[in-house]
Amino acid sequence: MDFSDSFLQELADRNDIVDVVGSYVSLTYKGGSYWACCPFHNEKTPSFHCDKDKQFYHCFGCGKGGSVINFIMEIENLSFPDAVEFLARRAGMEMPNDGDRAQRDRRARLLDLNRDAARFFYAALSAPGGRAAQDYMVRREIGPVTAKNFGLGFAPDSFYALTDAMREKGYQDFELVDAGLANPNQRGKGVHDVFRNRLMFPVIDVRGNVIGFSGRILGEGEPKYLNSRETLVFSKSRNLFALNLAKKSKNGYILLTEGNIDVVSLHQAGFDSAVASLGTSLTPEQARLISRYTDEVVIAYDNDAAGQKAAQRAIGIFQPLDLKVRVLQMEGAKDPDEFIKANGRDAFANLLSASENHIEYRLATVAGKHDLGTAEGKVAYLKEAAGVIAELYSPVEREVYGMRVAEKAGVDKAVVADEVQRARSIRAKAARRQAERSVVRDVRASVQPKDRALRYENTRSALAEEGVIRLLCVDATLLDACDLTSEDFSSPMLGRLYGMLREKAKEHAALSPAVLSGSFSPEEVAQITTLRSRPEPADDPGRRKALADYIGIIRAERDKRTVEDLRAYAEIIRNKKGYGG
Repeated sequence: MDFSDSFLQELADRNDIVDVVGSYVSLTYKGGSYWACCPFHNEKTPSFHCDKDKQFYHCFGCGKGGSVINFIMEIENLSFPDAVEFLARRAGMEMPNDGDRAQRDRRARLLDLNRDAARFFYAALSAPGGRAAQDYMVRREIGPVTAKNFGLGFAPDSFYALTDAMREKGYQDFELVDAGLANPNQRGKGVHDVFRNRLMFPVIDVRGNVIGFSGRILGEGEPKYLNSRETLVFSKSRNLFALNLAKKSKNGYILLTEGNIDVVSLHQAGFDSAVASLGTSLTPEQARLISRYTDEVVIAYDNDAAGQKAAQRAIGIFQPLDLKVRVLQMEGAKDPDEFIKANGRDAFANLLSASENHIEYRLATVAGKHDLGTAEGKVAYLKEAAGVIAELYSPVEREVYGMRVAEKAGVDKAVVADEVQRARSIRAKAARRQAERSVVRDVRASVQPKDRALRYENTRSALAEEGVIRLLCVDATLLDACDLTSEDFSSPMLGRLYGMLREKAKEHAALSPAVLSGSFSPEEVAQITTLRSRPEPADDPGRRKALADYIGIIRAERDKRTVEDLRAYAEIIRNKKGYGG
């Protein structure tokens, strides 16, 4: 374990889980716990709760859970040591010197390397060899102040420019590969640069660390944009280009675009809340990241079929997050950069002011697919538009947009209302069927951990083992009545947890969520939190009776395994060549 139990416990004591979680999501106190919509999966009804007394969180929807350390690991995308360091800084605590710092040092080393690489690219941009990138920036009308704000740079058209420069600073080849800045040579030893002859966009996280790069090719070739691969410090699905700048904006909204150049152009024009995903479609993780900094999003994707499809998908991802979503439609330009260059900043500001909310956008998209001058087109439009309106939660919204659709199609509003009601009935029946299927699946899967790697081989024994663990966590004095050993457990994880509980009891100490976080993987901690969230008898006689029942099941299943193992061994002996003549 990297850190002592006493240090982890003090860390948790000085970082109350309700305070920490409450800085990321809005918590509501109800029934002895604090509740919120889970920040780790999309949901409309809160199933995520924080227990202030026990100092753990648990989501009944996705199964994630653990201590305050696990929460920071998950929401900040940090390793265990980095999450500990994050919380230590928050609490003003000194990090211990006797812990294993290998992982933290490796992460810090990669961040230093990325920073030095960004400085190399930045310097190369203004050097004589950076003429191709300078000319490209002139063509794209990117000014020097903007280039400096974004830290834009140039990757020389060389296989060894960056690697040679970084070696001079003391970095090793394996570190360059770990950072995604170099690839091993196919022939012989050594490595070569990943980014060559590209305008470089450093990707900077919200804490100001350079975590990766995006490079736009300056000549012929593919891909047009090349992004850093996944590394210890960089995940494309969990970060957004320029969010480090956009989070400081006073605009009150985040402007979501598809490309780095769009972002740069928008910031240069004064729209400093623009961000872009990193070579991928918008992910739920990115949407939740955006929701931490704003309650309104304007989608400004490219004005083509692919952009419209991506916008529709993004709307679906944002909807469960209770964000106000608007969609920008640009006539006569394929993207924000082209629109601003053709029409100017004020025209884009007017476009932004007139942008439609996502419902209007979706209905307009539906209308554009059908010929309302024909009976067939009108019927198809009404059915598809009714499907969109049927998804709306508010009856007022359904009535208002129903009236607009009726007016556009030239029919009575009652016709649209009936079609919407029919669509809602169909959706409700489908939802019930899905719920029924989910219940059956959940009953079958409820005894198993969410993570497949932790699946129980003997579910009857494992459920009893969970019960023993749960009772001992509630009342450590029950250990006197429990003579099981770790080897009696069918689940290695639960056996290891039981052994730790016994050791802690000898020391007259509790096995807290924070200490668990240092001894078990995040997946294991989530499962332990899940099993601890289930009820057990509250009175002493009831607990002792339940414990005896659990122990009886565990022993019976253990004896079965012993008999089965003996039979299997006997079968092996009988099948050995030459046995028994």
